[in-house]
Amino acid sequence: MTANNTNLTAAKRAKQDEFYTQWIDIEREMNAYLDFDPDVFRGKTVLLPCDDPEWSNFTKFFAFHFYDFGLKKLISTSYESKPFGRGRVFVLENQDFNAHEKIDINNLQWSNLEGNGDFHSEEVTALRDEADMVITNPPFSLFREFIAWLMTEKPDGSRVQFSVIGNMNAITYKEVFPLIKDNQLWLGRGKDTGGNSMWFEVPVNAPYNKNEKTTDDGTRLIPVTSKWFTNIEHGRRHEPLGVMTMADNLRYSRHKKILEEGYPTYDNYNAIEVGFTDAIPSDYDGVMGVPISFLDKYCPEQFEIVGATESEGKGFSQGLWNKDSGVAQPMVASNRIYKRIFIRPNKGGNA
Repeated sequence: MTANNTNLTAAKRAKQDEFYTQWIDIEREMNAYLDFDPDVFRGKTVLLPCDDPEWSNFTKFFAFHFYDFGLKKLISTSYESKPFGRGRVFVLENQDFNAHEKIDINNLQWSNLEGNGDFHSEEVTALRDEADMVITNPPFSLFREFIAWLMTEKPDGSRVQFSVIGNMNAITYKEVFPLIKDNQLWLGRGKDTGGNSMWFEVPVNAPYNKNEKTTDDGTRLIPVTSKWFTNIEHGRRHEPLGVMTMADNLRYSRHKKILEEGYPTYDNYNAIEVGFTDAIPSDYDGVMGVPISFLDKYCPEQFEIVGATESEGKGFSQGLWNKDSGVAQPMVASNRIYKRIFIRPNKGGNA
């Protein structure tokens, strides 16, 4: 994780945050929403902010699928970092082309914004208020602010739907975790190959990184620990996690730690430690501390998120923490453990 975050920092310093999401990652995620609801984009206005007009696979992808998805309008904006520079905007509406015309996604016609294209600006915020959905890969360093911007009510009292990429550690940001806990935001479909890294494209003149790889066509890619964060429904979110009883886990678990140590209670939290998502006992009704990677398999009909460790935010544990311990990190037998999310079975069965 540290190496991947270093890759991200290096990419940002190299060329003004110039690392780009691959078409295949965008396609996989959007297809998950379409599989759940084939009309998810139909009649919608989609805004793609923080994009680069020369490299944006987001813009090319949605322009290419404009008619397939039944979009009403596509708006893509870019940010200009130079002093007094102007951002750029691309707009495509359903009356711009007939259904039989081809859209040349490699020759999209951009125009200038009045301002620099900062998402905070009144100009881009007005575009957000016009949009039904916002989909993008925002600068990771501004992720907290970007989520707050997305969650701000529009003048009519509604909020946009969104699907955005962020660092995996954003799960426990104090601006993000409460939204996850309250089922206002969740992880996207992601990939099927496991792991938490996504491979991002960097310009050909970016400094060499020892962890990068090059595709057959010369595209340079670097890995970064990343997740899709969204409030758009997809099928994986409602797939129950296959779990065994506590007795079966203690007997058959593939994890040596479970076989030898079982499910100890924390020294400083009123919960048991479950260090592996696939070792969550099906018949335990109390509160369990699980790794943040659990959220990849989180089904709200199956489990309720109670909170998180106090090391992630004040009050996150919802009273489970023993303040007298003086240690915010979870501990077992005086040994500190990495950040945990607290869950329990959802007896109500509703998200």
